[in-house]
Amino acid sequence: MSTTSHHDDRVANMKFFSVYPHYVTKVEKKGRTIQELHQVIEWLTGYDEKKLQDIIDNKVTFETFFKEASLHPNAHLIKGVICGYRIEDIENETTKQCRYLDKLVDELARGRKMEKILRVI
Repeated sequence: MSTTSHHDDRVANMKFFSVYPHYVTKVEKKGRTIQELHQVIEWLTGYDEKKLQDIIDNKVTFETFFKEASLHPNAHLIKGVICGYRIEDIENETTKQCRYLDKLVDELARGRKMEKILRVI
């Protein structure tokens, strides 16, 4: 299933601060910690906790969130289906990067080991 331009625009214009609490709830419900969530986000984007808080406070969109990020060189190893889309088939970069983050949060919530989530080779 490929994404539409409407879908890509919607993803790009979503505010990170509005989705972040859902990430927190998802991982905490499954017994994982906010620190582990932040570790996953930092691995993918390079954002430390202070920068992450600035992003939340400034109500940054996902488009800006990923434009300013330093994506991890192993991010391309994140594969699979999330939200009904096969990540490796998504053409729009912002949408693909957003799904990378969704996939990592999902793996964390499912109890996957951190070494596997962070694609330690």
